[in-house]
This record gives sequence, C-alpha cells and structure tokens, in this order.
Amino acid sequence: MDRLDSMRMFLRVAELGSFSAVAKQMDVARSVVTRQIAALEAHLGAKLISRSTRRLSLTSAGAAYLEKCRVIINLVEEAETGLADDRQALRGQIRISAPLSFGLKNLAPLLLDFAAAHPSIMLDMDYSDRRANLIDEGIDLAIRITDKLNPSDVARRLGTIRLSVIASADYLARHGQPRHPSELLHHECLSYTLVPLASWQFIVDGQVQGFPIRSRIQANNGEVLLEAAARGFGIACHPTFITADAVAAGRVREILTDYPIPEVGLYAVLPGNRHVPLRVRALIDYLAERLG
Repeated sequence: MDRLDSMRMFLRVAELGSFSAVAKQMDVARSVVTRQIAALEAHLGAKLISRSTRRLSLTSAGAAYLEKCRVIINLVEEAETGLADDRQALRGQIRISAPLSFGLKNLAPLLLDFAAAHPSIMLDMDYSDRRANLIDEGIDLAIRITDKLNPSDVARRLGTIRLSVIASADYLARHGQPRHPSELLHHECLSYTLVPLASWQFIVDGQVQGFPIRSRIQANNGEVLLEAAARGFGIACHPTFITADAVAAGRVREILTDYPIPEVGLYAVLPGNRHVPLRVRALIDYLAERLG
C-alpha cells in the first residue's frame, strides 16, 4: 500500500462523501476505492468512515486523520514544487466556475495566460451566472461577484466591482431623466433575476438607502439587459465591466451619477470541506495580483 496515495484517496472520499463518486472521478472500479480505504483503516487500526445505505460520514478518528492528511499533502506538494522547474512546478486539473459576462470579458484571458505559463495545468472552465454547488459538482474554485458571502463560504477577496445606472438617449428623451433615485419607481427598470431585488441601493447623504423599482423586462444575464437598455426599453443597473463599451460607444449613458451605488466584492470561493491543492492556491494568488 502506498501511504500517500491512500491519504489522497481518503481525502477524496471525505470530500465527495461517496465511494462511487470518487471511483467515477478517478475512472476506476468502486471496489478499488473501497479496498484502498479498508487497507488504510487496517494499517491504522482505526475505523475512519462510517458506512450506511444512504451516506458516508467520518468517525471522530477519521475527522482527526483528515486534518493531518491535508497538512501532509500540502507539505508534499510544496516540497515537490520547490525542487521543480518553475514552468513545470504546477500540475493537475483545476475546475473553475465563473460568472458568464465577467468570465468571458475579464477572466478568460487571465486563465489562458496562466495555462500558457504552466503547461502541466489542465483547466476545466464553466461560465454561467448560476450559483454552482462546489462540493457536489467537484469544483475547485468559484469566482463570485456579491455584496454578501454565505457564513460558510471560504473565500478570498480579489477586487472590487463598480456598478452604474444606464439608459439610452432615446428612452430618456421619451420618459425624462430621473434626477433622484426615488424617481425610479416611475420608470421602466430592467431587472437581473438571479439577484431578485424590489429596490436598488444608492448612497444618499452618506447612507445606503433602498429605492423601489418596477420591471416589465427581466433576464438572468446582464448582456441581454444591456441590449434592452440600449434599445430604449428602460433603465438598467449593471457592473461597469458590462456597460463600459456601450457607454464609450454612445449607445447608453450613465445617469444618477451624483448618487453612488455601493460597490460589491469580487471573490475566489473554495469548497469548505476540501484540501486546497497548491495549484489552486497559486491560481488564486495570480488572479489576486492581476485583478486587484
């Protein structure tokens, strides 16, 4: 039995909570996984995993051993990296989940640069505005734009996203330009359905205040709502990485600029129960440097 391979196998079982899921991920028979875990338990003389027909759970000994395994595997990876050539130091697969528009516009070029600098890295990129379940889907790293993380999130802030309110000249000519956020209630607003809000927030007299809106057109993608705004359907509130080109081209213009919108954070979010490989930590450091 290779002790280090057994530790890595145990880590995967603990993270995925299923022998079958690990076998599928590693493309081996389920019996290979169960035999290796059984051999590890026999070597240690302790039961690490409680098995039932519905799920797996760690014993108290298993939970303690898991933490030690994470430390050991981290040390091994760092030792190997220190001896390897810089371009070959990082290897293995990284599965990444990222928002669609930000991912395509801002993140994809950086990820491809990272892959070019580390030829032994394999990237599996999923661009979608849905909120992926990192543990269930086996995702190593999620990039999220939010003003509020979940209490259980393990995250590192990478930067800040600025938002602006935009509308087309045609819409403003037909409906008038709001001079204060309170006037938005009398306008058509374009809503982003993945963050359903009955009001938009602005900083007024130094305080964050919410102002109600009404929507006829909604979508789960900012690019669609930007196009609707450019065609005169209403007023949109979006990150500037989506609106900047349209503003520069004169298709839309920023309004309510005297009332800033609270900025939101750009985060790298990690699965809370999983060992973080050196390659993932290196990618996070790289993105923090480039996006910060």
